[in-house]
Amino acid sequence: MTTSASIVGRSVHGLTYAVLGWAVAYGGVRLAWTVGEAPEFGRLGLDLLGFTGWWSVALCVAAGGLAVALDRVATWRPALAGLAWAVAGALVAAAAILLPELVGLLLFTVGPFFDPLAFASRLGCVTGAALLALATARYQRRTRGDCSDCCRTVPPGVRRSAPARWARWAAWAAVGGLVTRFAAQFVVGFDRVDQSAALYGLEIGLVLAGVLLPLALVHHWGEVWPGWVPLLAGRTIPRPLLLVPGFGLGAGIVAYFGMGIVQVSSGSHSEFSDAFLWVAMSAYLVMGVGLVIGSTDYHLRTRRQCGTCGR
Repeated sequence: MTTSASIVGRSVHGLTYAVLGWAVAYGGVRLAWTVGEAPEFGRLGLDLLGFTGWWSVALCVAAGGLAVALDRVATWRPALAGLAWAVAGALVAAAAILLPELVGLLLFTVGPFFDPLAFASRLGCVTGAALLALATARYQRRTRGDCSDCCRTVPPGVRRSAPARWARWAAWAAVGGLVTRFAAQFVVGFDRVDQSAALYGLEIGLVLAGVLLPLALVHHWGEVWPGWVPLLAGRTIPRPLLLVPGFGLGAGIVAYFGMGIVQVSSGSHSEFSDAFLWVAMSAYLVMGVGLVIGSTDYHLRTRRQCGTCGR
């Protein structure tokens, strides 16, 4: 049995050093911009949303402190894990504009508001969120499980082959969110919505992510290539092929449109009615949450069996 003394005495995990290094580097930049003069960040005039100035510095300090706590605490503390996830989520939300920017880069069009320094800042912010999330996940695995190798708690020999009911509901909720979003756009009128190349690409990607991806996460053809796929039919689909866009796009959508709802709630002005914005952004939010939930079930269902406990 691991004691508190042995935990304190052992070496620090590499993830902890990574989060601390990020907190010092990125936090130092945020501090310099807060006490000094921050760049203008192009036409948009900002790099982060919501968490700017001292709030951004506080997030970096919190991330570093939490990384140390997650590494040192030997028992499962839900409040500690919850706080760490909240800080990681706040970092993602602060860099929410990164989602449409990445889509623009994939389409070789960055738009008139793109600023390289602001983009680098958002990318740095999300990097910290990813490192803290990995450290938190490691803490959960280390303290919640009863297998010394995989840290899983499911009874021996129990492995689900079929998606959970809640995952299926989440997947169809994601599809419903996308349908609701385009229904709202149809009511407003497609000609009233500015369709830039980046936005066209974003919407095409959202159609794929809001229909094909969530359904693949909860159906067998999301694990094995269907027969109509040339050269790959019958082969196992690599898990990252669904998990990376599932978690990444899902979290990005939640962050981007979640911050959008906050802005609408604060009274920000737009060319569209508040009713349209509330419906459209809420629908996207449901879609993003559905993707994250579906991806979670897919991960738990398809992960490799542990050689120690057989789970």
